[in-house]
This record gives sequence, structure tokens and C-alpha cells, in this order.
Amino acid sequence: MPKPDFLRRSAVAGAAVAGVALAAGAADAQKIADAQSIPIRVTAEKADSALAPLSLVLPQSELTKRRVVPRGAAPLSFQSEAAGVGKVKLTFLAPALKKGESKLFVLVPGKPGAVEVKEVGKNAEIKIAGQLFTRYDTTTGPNKPYLYPIQAFGGKHLTRRWPLEDVGHEEKDHPHHRGLWFTHGEMNGVDFWTEVEKKGHPVGKTVNTGYSILESGAVYGRLGTTTDWITHENKTIAKDTREIIVTPLAEGNVLLDFSITVTAVGGPLHWGDTKEGTFALRVPEIMKAEKEGKGTLESAEGLKNAAVWGKPSPWHDYWGPIETGGETFGIAIFDSPANLRYPTTWHSRTYGLYATNPFGLHDFDSTKKTDRHAGDLMTPEGEYVTFRYRVLFHKGDTRAAKIAESFNAWATPPKVELAK
Repeated sequence: MPKPDFLRRSAVAGAAVAGVALAAGAADAQKIADAQSIPIRVTAEKADSALAPLSLVLPQSELTKRRVVPRGAAPLSFQSEAAGVGKVKLTFLAPALKKGESKLFVLVPGKPGAVEVKEVGKNAEIKIAGQLFTRYDTTTGPNKPYLYPIQAFGGKHLTRRWPLEDVGHEEKDHPHHRGLWFTHGEMNGVDFWTEVEKKGHPVGKTVNTGYSILESGAVYGRLGTTTDWITHENKTIAKDTREIIVTPLAEGNVLLDFSITVTAVGGPLHWGDTKEGTFALRVPEIMKAEKEGKGTLESAEGLKNAAVWGKPSPWHDYWGPIETGGETFGIAIFDSPANLRYPTTWHSRTYGLYATNPFGLHDFDSTKKTDRHAGDLMTPEGEYVTFRYRVLFHKGDTRAAKIAESFNAWATPPKVELAK
């Protein structure tokens, strides 16, 4: 029986590294793509779709064909990258479409520099139109790399600022809630979630070991990193590769795609059943959905605030003001249908913690309270598990921002094909 999508031999993961070497071999095809306009048809076959990035992979033989641009086809800027020997992937922003709607477009080379990705010391920065959107901080953890600040809409902060900055009006709890991060509370019996080691409760660390991708572009910026998972006994139990893609949308909205592939090394990797995880951020203080907060936490099923905790859902949206008397903004997190135990359960709290966690089943599911290992996952040595998430930083509430349609655009994207 074939293994599920989220679990593969590490040799397959190496294909991503091999893709770097293939880039040179596809350079000629990429130059051809950049030199001409390419007519395409986009069709929303399965669901209503919002503005979102889509891609088309073409062989060099198709790129060399001269094509007639259909009358009335709207131009869309694209960004190209190598996709194997003699192949190029073209990525562009496709406008919203209703289910069954089909439109013609013509892809034209985008102007470089819209998104800039750059290594700065031991960290990496991603800028949009010259302004800092986020920094991949590998130095101040103290036991993990994370993204902070995350700011858009004229420099507004989209996560809690403490403990990185003390602005005087934020709760000073959970100092390990830093920006946007990925860790887990029980890996081979070691806690990688918190920061302070207690007696009988060892704490590990995830350590950035390098940058594999620093790609700036007209449509998106891409950052690739490598990380070691190291226990309190200085034993490396896992290695991961991460890819962060930032795509600016209309009205200042921004997409952040995060994928991580964690490979077991030196033995099997045991992901324990605990609510303390896994892909997470802490929303701005005023956005929290309790006490003096003015925000709302909402699931795809329409559950709100405390009712969403521990329930499975393909997406959540946390929205509200991020400044006193300010307009409404939101942060939607999407779970990939290819992920383990999709739709994921959530460790989303009204006090501002906002996390996907497919592992904490004995905490989340009342029928599994007595099974301490209900949510466990064992990754054999040399095999790996991949998680993919999309985060949409948006204006307005869930309905105004068309969060359901934005999820559709990712989970069941429109069909893209060359126009005939």
C-alpha cells in the first residue's frame, strides 16, 4: 500500500534540493518565457475563487511556439522559475472567479523588485515595495527561529509585540509566543514549544543551519531554510527544510505560504499527543476575543470564539482592530488538504494564541480523554512528514475578505491551461 502524501522516504525530499541544480539546465527555457506573452485560460471548475496566485508549468517546446493573443485577454504579470529540465513554472495573480466561470488572460513578464528577499547578518528579511514585511529571526529565540515583525497596511503590526518589544499595553504571558513559528511540545519526550526548562521537563531547541533559497521577484518572494532539532542532551533527532513564500495582493493584503518537511534522523521521531503546538502566532492584544479584546475568532463552520478550540476545521480567521479605534483587519490560517489529519484540530484561544495542531487529540476530543497517545505520530528514521499552511493577512472581517473563496483558491484552485 502506498504511503500517504505527508509521509515519504527522505530520498524523495532530496528532490527539492536537486531542483536547485536543475535551475541552470532550465535557464534557456526561462529566458524564452520571459521574452514573450503567453495566452492562458483560467477556469473555476469546482468552487468560487478569490484573487490568489496560480501557476502553470510548461515545457520548453511549448514556450517556443508563437501564439496569437485572444482579443480582450487581460494582461497578468508573471514570475518564472525552473521546474525541472527544460521546464518553467509561471506564477501569476488570478482575479476572482465564480464557480464555472472561465476567462482568457495573457501572461506578461512582471517588473522585478516588488518583493525582495535578502540575508541580513544571520537573519533574513522580506520586503514589499521597499518596506519590511517580516524578518526570519534566528538569533533571539532563545530556542527557535521565528518570523517577527509581521507588518503591513502602512507598517501596522499583525502579531503581539511582546516579548520582542515592550509597548506598555500588552499582557506579558507566554514569552515563547514570538511572532509566527513552528515547533511542538513533545518530540521524543522533549519539549520544543516552551523556553524554560523545569525539573523533569527537558526543553529542546530548533537551530537554523542555513538558507537554501533567497529569491526576489515581481509576484512573490521565496525564502528557503534548513533547521536542526536538538535535544537538551545535544542530540539531533530531526532536520527540517522550510519554504516561506510571500505574495502581496490587492488593498495591502498579503499571503504567506509556509511549508516544512521534518525528517527523522538518528532513530525514529515520536510526535507526542499534546495541545502545545504547532504552527502558531499570537495576535495583537486588542484583537483577542475575550475581556478587553475587540476581536472575533471564527471557524469555517461558523463557530466563534471559545467554541472553536480543539475542533477540526480547514481554516480559521481571527479578526478585529489592531489599533484603538482603528479599522478591522484579520489573519486567516488555511490547512492544506494534503496535511496529516486534515482538517486539522486547532489550539486557538480567545486570549490570542492562534495555532493549528493535529496532534493534541486526547486534549481536544472528549471521546479520547483516556487515550494519552491518541494523537501520536511515529516517523521512522530516514522518513519525513510535510506540513503546508497558508496565512492571509487581510482587511475586513471574514465575509468582507472572502475567506472561504480564498481558501478555495488554494485547496481547489482553478484550472490553468494554454489558450487555444
